[in-house]
Amino acid sequence: MTLIPKGCLVVSCQARVDNPLHGPQHMAAMAEAAEQAGAGTLRANGPADIAEIRARTSLPVIGINKIFSDAPVYITPTREAAQAVLDAGAQIVGLDCTERAREGSDTWQQVMAHVLEAGAEVFADVSSVEEGRRAAEAGATYVASTLSGYTDPAAPPPEGPDYDLIEALVAAVPVPVIAEGRIATPEQAAEALARGAHAVVVGTMITNPRSITQGFVRALAPQQTGV
Repeated sequence: MTLIPKGCLVVSCQARVDNPLHGPQHMAAMAEAAEQAGAGTLRANGPADIAEIRARTSLPVIGINKIFSDAPVYITPTREAAQAVLDAGAQIVGLDCTERAREGSDTWQQVMAHVLEAGAEVFADVSSVEEGRRAAEAGATYVASTLSGYTDPAAPPPEGPDYDLIEALVAAVPVPVIAEGRIATPEQAAEALARGAHAVVVGTMITNPRSITQGFVRALAPQQTGV
């Protein structure tokens, strides 16, 4: 039995450094609100946020550790980054399982093995069926569509969730498939489950008021007449 309940909503509580909500106190409050609303699991970035969320909520936490460098892979790219997440209390560790270049000498397989040896579950972020298959074969507890549309710097992400990839992953791998990426409405989340996803991750459209506000402002802009 896995820690992420089947059919649940996973709420991603993250805020970048330039966001007014950045910091453990704000993200833990977001996590508490998500738990009160019925979320089944949380996703959080960085040891400080993870530790505070674990102290203030009872839900399983998918911990990631974003390490930015010149390399395109930044989601928990090394064993050291993974260990920091484990030390903070994450029961599930998310990592980039694409074959792109990464900082340091660790491969994603080594990072995954480190997490599994520590007794935690692995949440594999992938962008294709083949990547999902390899991650499952290496021992991933879950395979997620998180990186669909984000691995080719020359191509902007498409609009909306990648339902085709979700369905293809469900058919290709023997582990739970998690739908993540550009899920913006309850209807889209329900559709992802209907396509076979074990659970659904939503972040921006729940926990990023700045981005949500920008969407409303853009929609209203054509109606502004300068009165």
